[in-house]
This record gives sequence, structure tokens and C-alpha cells, in this order.
Amino acid sequence: MLTVKIVPNDKGNPVGKLADAELHFGDHPLAQLVGDTTKEADARRLADEHNPLAGLKLIGFAIWERRAGGGRNVTFPARQYSVNGERRSFALLRPVAETPAHEHIRDLILAAYAEYESTLTV
Repeated sequence: MLTVKIVPNDKGNPVGKLADAELHFGDHPLAQLVGDTTKEADARRLADEHNPLAGLKLIGFAIWERRAGGGRNVTFPARQYSVNGERRSFALLRPVAETPAHEHIRDLILAAYAEYESTLTV
């Protein structure tokens, strides 16, 4: 199970940054069923076997307002480094193969932010 947590940018700095986003990796749904009939420790072990990322989070995503026109953009976790005085960026989250995996995560984060925004207006 994957949960997107939105952390709003209340400070307004930097300009255009709306929020940060975190991906929280939860327990495998099977753990909930097993937890009803066995010890919680056994359920946790079973969940970890099926989802080794359970209990961890991936940070470094940010939601930005686009400069030109409407819409939103999501930036992914990256490390910056210098080569001969030139700043470069090393992406920390990459697709295993040439797939639109980034687009799926971007869509999940933007949907979570839209849901967060709708709770603010209610």
C-alpha cells in the first residue's frame, strides 16, 4: 500500500512552491488479515516478506505552480553536484526500464494534492 502525504509550503518561499510530498510505504494488505488470527509480530514479519519497504518513506518530491500558464509540476528527489564548476543533478528515483513510471507517480502526487486542496475549501 502506498500513501502520498502532502506537506504544505506555508512560508511561500521559494516562490511557486506549493507543497512537499512524501511517499509512505505501508503494510501489505495481507498483514491485516493475518493480524486478526495471529500475533501482530507474525503479521509484521509476513508483511515485510511481501513488502520490504513497509514502514519507510521516500522524501524529496515537491509540487510547483508552473511559471507560464496554469498547471502544476512535480519535481523528484535528486542530488546536486559540480563538475568543472557546472552544476548537475543526479536523479535518485529512476525507472527500471523505459516505462512511464515517473508519470504514474507524478499523477498520484498531483491527485493527492488536488484532494488536499479540496479539503481546504470545504
